[in-house]
This record gives sequence, C-alpha cells and structure tokens, in this order.
Amino acid sequence: MKTNPPAKHILPTIVLAQFACTALWFAGNAVLPELIPQFHLEASALSHLTSAVQLGFILGTLVFAVFTVLDRFSPSRVFLVCALAGAGCNLSLLGAEGLSSLLLSRFLTGFCLAGIYPVGMKIAADYHQKGLGKALGFLVGALVLGTAFPHLLKSLTEGLPWRYVIWATSGLAVLGGLGLCWLVPDGPYRSRSTQPDFRAFFQIFRQKEFRAAAFGYFGHMWELYTFWAFVPVILALYAQTHPQTPLNNPLLSFTIIAVGAVACVAGGYLSGKIGSGKTAGWALAVSLGCCLLSPWLYDLPLGWFLGLLLVWGLAVVMDSPQFSTLVAQNAPAHAKGTALTIVNSLGFAITIVSIQFLRSVQEAVAPTYWFLFLALGPLLGLLAMRRLWQK
Repeated sequence: MKTNPPAKHILPTIVLAQFACTALWFAGNAVLPELIPQFHLEASALSHLTSAVQLGFILGTLVFAVFTVLDRFSPSRVFLVCALAGAGCNLSLLGAEGLSSLLLSRFLTGFCLAGIYPVGMKIAADYHQKGLGKALGFLVGALVLGTAFPHLLKSLTEGLPWRYVIWATSGLAVLGGLGLCWLVPDGPYRSRSTQPDFRAFFQIFRQKEFRAAAFGYFGHMWELYTFWAFVPVILALYAQTHPQTPLNNPLLSFTIIAVGAVACVAGGYLSGKIGSGKTAGWALAVSLGCCLLSPWLYDLPLGWFLGLLLVWGLAVVMDSPQFSTLVAQNAPAHAKGTALTIVNSLGFAITIVSIQFLRSVQEAVAPTYWFLFLALGPLLGLLAMRRLWQK
C-alpha cells in the first residue's frame, strides 16, 4: 500500500509548481507595451486583457465548482491537465492577429488557471489539518511571485522580442504541472465525492463563519488585482509628474508585486500566534490606510513614494492566504475543494467589476483620486469579517 510523504516534504513541491504555473497570469500584461503599437491598441487594453484572464478564471472555477471536480477527481491530475492546457493557451498569444484574438488567448489561459490556483490550495488542505494558515502563506506567496515574474522576465529580456516572455512562462507551466503530478500524490485528509453535488454551491453559505470569511475575502479581492494591474500605471504617473526621475517600470512593478510573497509567508507565521482572523484583519486595515493615502502619492519624494508602494504591496495580499484558511476551515469537509473554488470564482468576478470601474472613472476623475475607490473593498471586508476578528 502506497504511503503519503510527510506534509513538510510535499509543501515545497506544491509551492514551486504554483509559482511556475501562475506565471501565466500576467504574461500578457508584462508584454503589453509591445502589443499596443503592434496591434494598434488603445490604453484601455490593460483593463481588457486583465479582465479577460479574470473572466476565464471565473468561468473555469464555476464549472469546477458546479461539477465538484476537485472533490471527485485527483487534484494532482487536474493540476497537470490544466497546466499543460494553460501553457498552450498562453502560447496562442504568439499567433494573435488583433485585440479579439488577444482577448480570447487570455480568456482561455484564465480558464485553465482555475485548475491551478484553487487546486494547489486544495492539495495543501489535504495534507494539513494543523498549520494550514502557514502552509497557505507559502502557497499564496508562490502565486504572488508567479504573478510578478513576467515583469521581471520583461526587465531581464529588455531589447529582445516580447515573445521570449511568453515562451518562458509557458515552459515554466509545463514543468510545474509535470513536477507536481509526479511528486505529489493525493493527500491523507482528502475526502472524495463520487458524484456531482449541485446543492453544495448554495449550502456552504448557510454557515455564519463561512459567510464572514467569504465576504471578507470579497472585500480583499476588490482591491488586490486592480492594484496589481495598475502598479505600472502608478509608476508611469509618478514619472510624468517627476520627469527628471528615471524609473525602471518593469523591475519596479515586479518588486512591488513580488514583495507580497514575503508578507504571505510572514502572515502565515503570525497567524500561528494571533489567529488567521486577526492577521487578515490587520492586513486589511493597513491596506485601507494605503488606499486613503494614495492622493498624496505623486507629491512624495521618490524614496517615500516607493516605500509607501512597498508597504501597500505587502499589505494588499498578506490577508489572502488567511482568508483561504478561514474558508477551508469553515467549509464542510466533503465540499472543501468546491468551497474554495466557489469563493475564488466570486472573488475574481469582483476583480473584473473593480478593474472596469476604475477604468470607467479615469476620464471623470483626476488621476490623484483614482485609487481612493479601492478603499471600499478593505472597508467592507473589515465590517464583514468582524465576527471572525473578534473570535
């Protein structure tokens, strides 16, 4: 009889695979400056490309949730299939002929990511009954690094064709999928379903603690991906205000997003002392403060400007693994994978609304005040999860 390796030996493999595969997420964003002149795109293409990935992810997670895929089939095999398919969809960007084909490529990539990010969390939950907050801290940290990595690739390949970034991210996804499927069997705490449970989608929200965790996560998601998507825009606006200050936009974008990986890991350790609820609450509070300070960003000296963005990059994602922990802990055991997938799906739907809302107000509101609108998410998230914070 095959025995499972210890969870501490499994976690590094899951983390590396998650990093490798989530590099697909912002691959299109990283090469957007080259895509704009080649395909004669407008500046709004940033919002549309990002939303296309999110929309694909949402549809994918809904399909996975309704058919309870993660609770019926081996998560490692689901991860592999989606990693290979995602790599192929990402490569289809190379054959794009216009905005429509670009959006389709990113949409299909997002659909495949639905079988990567939530699946990685499900596998981690199947190996950890205790210490899940710390484990998911590492896992979401890997997501943050993977999301930021295309910007670093773009910086390192400056002067080379943008296609190198696409080839590299697809290659990483293939390696990540193969490595996880080969090295990570199904976890010892996995509870398997044998048939679709279409009621699970609605039943899980009946629990008060689960609702508190889910709605806190939704407030967090209102801010997270919009901030990540617009980090290059914030840097470009600062450069316009201070033309004498040269900025390496791709490298700084990578740094500001990637620093969140450190916060995820640190939050995992902190949650072991004060609990996931309080850790998530404090991160939301700091993030809310950064949103409220955003109107003064462009008047700051360079050091203070970058310092505030780094604090924002730390706080904006530090709560993410803790919300996933709270969702997993308060979901029924037989529907844990489905619960994680449903909450991810709804959370990413909120990111589309946030991204498109911010794009829509850009003509009516001065750039100084754009990011004040992000404060709505952390504020409502804090109110929604106060039950868990107190507990």
